[in-house]
Parts: sequence; structure tokens; C-alpha cells
Amino acid sequence: MYPEQGIKQQRGAGLPVALFIITVLALIVTSMAQQQESAGASVSQQILSQRAFYAAESGAQVAVTEALSGGSCGAVSSSINFSSGGLSSCSAGITCTSVQADIDGSPAPETVFTLLSNGRCGSGPEAASRTIEVRVR
Repeated sequence: MYPEQGIKQQRGAGLPVALFIITVLALIVTSMAQQQESAGASVSQQILSQRAFYAAESGAQVAVTEALSGGSCGAVSSSINFSSGGLSSCSAGITCTSVQADIDGSPAPETVFTLLSNGRCGSGPEAASRTIEVRVR
């Protein structure tokens, strides 16, 4: 019933508590935004790495066809640049070596091709590279 006496007993703790809660929420939101950005960059790099793998795989398939149809490493292209679809702006560098080996015990040795395909996608700090090695006879 004495309003002045109730006002004097109030301490004003609401403002510091509100500032503390706002600060804590701001820190939580900031850390969540940084985590989301990091996860997005990780997914982007993973996709680029998968594209580089498929570029290397495609380069190896082309090299196998060229090596078997040409009969020598001279018939194999040294690089392939992809310009359309999911592999656009990717490339594959291919190296070929061959050896003569007696594999099945026949008197004539067989030619064994070792094909190394290095797929690359992207440029600068956001680049990915994958390598595939294939042996065929």
C-alpha cells in the first residue's frame, strides 16, 4: 500500500540480465553461421573432388580404348579437356607405359599397358586432383 517503499527496494537487475542473454545469443548465432560456412565449403570441395575423380576415370577409359585399338602408347592422347556437362572446366592428363610380359605361358610375349590418368577440376585454392592407374593387355 505504500508505493514509494516498493520502488526503493527494487535493484534493477533486469538490464544486466537482458544484456547477458543478448550477448550469449549473439555468440551462439555467430558460431552457428561460421559452422554453416565451413560445412558449405567442405561440401563444395567434396563435389569438386568427385568431379576430378570422374574426369580421371573418363580419361582412363579413353586411354584404354586408344591403347588397345592403336596397339602402342603412341596412340594414347596426353591430355583431354572436358567442355560440356558435369565435367566442364575439368581435364585429364594421361601417361602411358608398356612392357612385354609372358602372362599366360604362350611363346609370344604380350604387351601390358600401364595407363595413369590424373583428373583435375577447378583452379587456385579451390582445385581438386585425383589419379587413377589402369593396367590392360
